[in-house]
Amino acid sequence: MDSIRSYIDFLTIEKGLAVNSLKAYERDLRQFEEFLKGRGLLAGDATRKEVMAYLEHLCVLGLKSASRARVLSTLRGFYLFLLSNGAITADPTLNIEAPRRSVHLPRKLTYHEIELLLRQPDTQKARGLRDSAMLEILYATGLRVSELVNLKLVNINWEAGFLVTMGKGGKERVVPVGEVALQRVREYVENARGAAVKGGASPFLFVGTRGKPLTRQGFFEIIRRYARKAGIDVVISPHVLRHSFASHLLEKGADLRSVQLMLGHADISTTQIYTHVEGERLKEIHRKKHPRG
Repeated sequence: MDSIRSYIDFLTIEKGLAVNSLKAYERDLRQFEEFLKGRGLLAGDATRKEVMAYLEHLCVLGLKSASRARVLSTLRGFYLFLLSNGAITADPTLNIEAPRRSVHLPRKLTYHEIELLLRQPDTQKARGLRDSAMLEILYATGLRVSELVNLKLVNINWEAGFLVTMGKGGKERVVPVGEVALQRVREYVENARGAAVKGGASPFLFVGTRGKPLTRQGFFEIIRRYARKAGIDVVISPHVLRHSFASHLLEKGADLRSVQLMLGHADISTTQIYTHVEGERLKEIHRKKHPRG
């Protein structure tokens, strides 16, 4: 039987992977299979030499390190499956180091740009109050946009000053909310939300003009409109405010573990990208303050 087909069936039945993920795995494996055929080999015949040659081949084709690392991960899973089923006696991917992924520093706004952005909504109007509350909450908590639009009234603890959100993988976390953001949300709830809901029983905190929860796409448009109004001449997204939240906390002395918990990262290695942002600040301090800087 086709070993690749067997592996995809295993991932489908035992792992329950999404259709798109299964297609990506099979595409990577079929392309590797074609590479081996050019050398007169089957998938089960591959050695470490062939795997290394294939990764080099992908590099020559111009695939980025992240894509090559993904392919290697796919091959590792495949050969582990064959090994566990006795189809091969040695794993050809063993001890092959994954291509190093290039670090892309997250785009963040300056303190001045944040202030400009937060001042843009017209809080004399109901929609402006809502938009102001959403922007303030996003910058105060670092929520993902999906978490923001799915917030419910019951998720806000007004007395203690925190909110509860459901992150990736259905994991619940508690995030503190600053007094400024909390007050702006309170103003929105007391003076604008009721008119939008119009007596309805929507549990969602932020709603559109018809009382329905705001969509992710809807908020994307809101934040970009205010960014243009503020004269911020770069493409801005809700994720930029999330990056700004994390970066500014670190710049003010927060520790990485605390930022990890607030962002809802399962692994601190995900949060460690911000150490590069922090590193730039430390280098600048060193240059200015060290006697031989």
